[in-house]
Amino acid sequence: MPDRPPLRYAAFVMDTVSHIQHGLWRHPDAQQHRFDELDLWVDLARTLERGGFDAMFFADVVGLYGPAGGDYTLNAREGLQIPNGDPSVLISALAAATEHLGFAFTSSVLQAHPFEFARRVSTLDHLTKGRVGWNVVTSALDGAARNFGSDRLEEHDERYVWAQEYVDVVTKLWEGSWDDDAWRADKAAGVVSDAAGIHRIDHVGTRYSVAGPHLSRPSPQRTPVLFQAGSSVAGRAFAARNAEAQFILSSTPEKTAELIASTRDQVEAVGRARDDIRFFLGLAFVIGSTEEEAQRKSAEIDEHLSPDGFLVHSNLGFDPETGAQLDPDTPLSQVRTQTNQSHLQWLQEAAGDREPTIRDLAALSARIRSRVVGTPEQIADQLATWQDAGVDGINVINWTIPGSFEEFVDHVMPVLRERGLAEAHPETPGTLRSRIFGHDQLPASHPARQWRGAFS
Repeated sequence: MPDRPPLRYAAFVMDTVSHIQHGLWRHPDAQQHRFDELDLWVDLARTLERGGFDAMFFADVVGLYGPAGGDYTLNAREGLQIPNGDPSVLISALAAATEHLGFAFTSSVLQAHPFEFARRVSTLDHLTKGRVGWNVVTSALDGAARNFGSDRLEEHDERYVWAQEYVDVVTKLWEGSWDDDAWRADKAAGVVSDAAGIHRIDHVGTRYSVAGPHLSRPSPQRTPVLFQAGSSVAGRAFAARNAEAQFILSSTPEKTAELIASTRDQVEAVGRARDDIRFFLGLAFVIGSTEEEAQRKSAEIDEHLSPDGFLVHSNLGFDPETGAQLDPDTPLSQVRTQTNQSHLQWLQEAAGDREPTIRDLAALSARIRSRVVGTPEQIADQLATWQDAGVDGINVINWTIPGSFEEFVDHVMPVLRERGLAEAHPETPGTLRSRIFGHDQLPASHPARQWRGAFS
């Protein structure tokens, strides 16, 4: 076997009933309807840690799919990300039950003021000993905007301008507000902290005025590992400047290689090293001891899929101006959206040479989840192919909780370790950033490091 760096593995979950694979909550083995029971998540976190996963990644939304003010009968019936819970609260409990598993969570610039969010993340990073990551999102749901005081979402690219100021504020607090030696805890001298090393940031921008100083002393990572998922032009430019890890979906290894190379070019263009960013590919696995067993299990999964759930989750079947449902025969090339532009692109790629329509959304959405069907050895072969395309990690999408992850840990991970595709000794303690990059804090090449020593 050729020498390979190990891939990194994140478990893609959400504190809800139906996250990605809609309809699968009805499967006899599925337990995700127990999403608000702590024991379910503690047991899963321990399974992931035992299996060598690097992180548990929580998606989140703060609004409903569909037009703002529209009917949500299907959302409620399908459990489509309603009801859901706050992942940042859940993480604090899971960290206490684990030792080295990382925890990344999604939080939109819509939902929390940057000063409050910075303190919350620093608290989590302290309590987890540096095992926290943040997935930066701008929100893609008009309903979310209305939940936080706006009539609708702002224009797509303008939301990334907003996100950049948000990131600037929180990283000023994390990176620049406290010097390394400001925290003293010197009982003999009677000094808790040295005020000379604690600085206001006095940020005044288009959206925020934040004086500071940060109310938390520097945590093990200072800044959490920064994740991002947008692949639009504006999203990739934002990732090139800010992201340390990007979650991607793609239809072929060739297109994935092109996307990764192009994004690394942009990363380099803003003064960062090409390998300052890692790419995690979303894949869902159907595992069998034989290929025939895996195909049988895949067919059983198809029997539980909900076309209605996938259609609503696409968030593309309605006119964004009027909220009216679109004709099912409308080509996707004619669909206008200010939200899931990268998702729309992936759907069109998944259709191949023909022009997909609204009617195809459910089937295409199911396919774009990148289902890998086979034995552990066949799965390892495919992961090696994806790694050759430039992928650094796998974001494992579940069909059922906890079963999908238990199967992956017990049957696939041993083969991956044998082939060098997974870490041989994953139990090594350390921060989440050290697991992915080998160092605890942002590298000097990251733009946010400019805030170190910038305030006095």
